[in-house]
Amino acid sequence: MRFEVERKFLVADDGWRAGVVRRHCLTDGLIGQFETGKVRVRLDEERAWITVKGARVGLSRPEFEYEIPRLDAQSMLSLVCDTCLIEKTRHCVPHAGHVWEIDVYGGSLAGLILAEVELEHEAEAFERPLWLGMEVTGDPRFRQSSLLRRFGEAGRLVTLEEVLASPS
Repeated sequence: MRFEVERKFLVADDGWRAGVVRRHCLTDGLIGQFETGKVRVRLDEERAWITVKGARVGLSRPEFEYEIPRLDAQSMLSLVCDTCLIEKTRHCVPHAGHVWEIDVYGGSLAGLILAEVELEHEAEAFERPLWLGMEVTGDPRFRQSSLLRRFGEAGRLVTLEEVLASPS
């Protein structure tokens, strides 16, 4: 079992774009959500996997991830996840010993950009890039499941101001 330790931030400007070393398109589908965690399927250009995430304690949460056949993932996304899909392009940006993942959302969440960094442990120090904005780690408004629930079927693009104005 692995524990995910992640910090999430808004992005203040486009300064991160110059540092991109890799990018890939992701489709996430929420299979199920329960009080303490979730199950999702994810597909990119090369592989597919299922992730089970448990309850968050501080910045850590248990995470179980298993690669699955692409055809199974495509079927789950279309038959099980239905409207609970998130499309995003993930840009990987190395900075000061860490790799930042900048997610540029598409679909009804187009315009939303979030930066994440995974850490080895909760107390690990890291240098904040100049393009980093406000931290939203632990803010329920910025969880993918919350974004989907509130804005996934809006039928229009959602603004960052709407997300910030929404109840937490």
